[in-house]
Amino acid sequence: MPPRTLSSDPPAPGAAVTDDVVATAAERLRDAAATRTPCAPVRDLIGATDVHAAYRVQSLLTAGRVAEGAQVVGRKIGLTSAAVQQQLGVDQPDFGVLFDDMAHLGGDTIPTARLLQPKVEAEVAFVLSADLADGPYDARSVRPAIAYAVAAIEVVDSRVRDWDISFADTVADNASSGLYVIGPDRRGLDELEPAEVTMQMSVDGEVVSAGQGTACLGDPLAAVAWLANAAVDHGDPLRAGQLVLSGALGPMYPVHPGAIVRAEITGLGAVTARFAAHDDRPREGQ
Repeated sequence: MPPRTLSSDPPAPGAAVTDDVVATAAERLRDAAATRTPCAPVRDLIGATDVHAAYRVQSLLTAGRVAEGAQVVGRKIGLTSAAVQQQLGVDQPDFGVLFDDMAHLGGDTIPTARLLQPKVEAEVAFVLSADLADGPYDARSVRPAIAYAVAAIEVVDSRVRDWDISFADTVADNASSGLYVIGPDRRGLDELEPAEVTMQMSVDGEVVSAGQGTACLGDPLAAVAWLANAAVDHGDPLRAGQLVLSGALGPMYPVHPGAIVRAEITGLGAVTARFAAHDDRPREGQ
């Protein structure tokens, strides 16, 4: 297929982004992931603030992953913490898709070779016991649909070079998703109030992030409600059995090969992950 010829100028405010432009943006991000080589931002194609166009790119990439055999197992909410919003220069949440091959359990070795520019953040994850397909929802009305909560480390990653992202860049790039690690302890909401938890995360024994449940949109359940409403609006509601990563409780932190990350969340215990050293990556023929 010959390369598409496109203007280097982003679309004018209010101008519709064509399907060809959306496909070109998706190709750029897909190629970056496939080659493990970060790419230029896609805002030069879709604009920095066109949320609709950005989710169209994300949906196209999701469809491609599913066509290749990946299974959708949940969603992640991004940019719920004021600290993380400040780090990335944005002022609203976003969401991305969780696939089955992104999942790890506490104690697993994380495949560093699969990642480009990884950072970690600690958060509360929820598993749903019922669909959230109607709405509108708030923090109270989503509670009956939650089976349990667990501590989680989200490994965020960006296909965009040097994390040079606008809001549209991170949305298009599946909300800068990478991998995630789930802790061993499950707690029902009769045992835990998510807004009241505190978090401390260390890398190689040094505390690098701390926060509390209220850092996540005031309450991680409010984040779940935001996601449930957004998913309904996008025509793809949350379903029973899916996992929801509700958002960071404190600043994210970059990690290096060989790093050991531990996150402790009151009421949910600890979750730990070791990042593989470079020489842990599979050799050709293995």
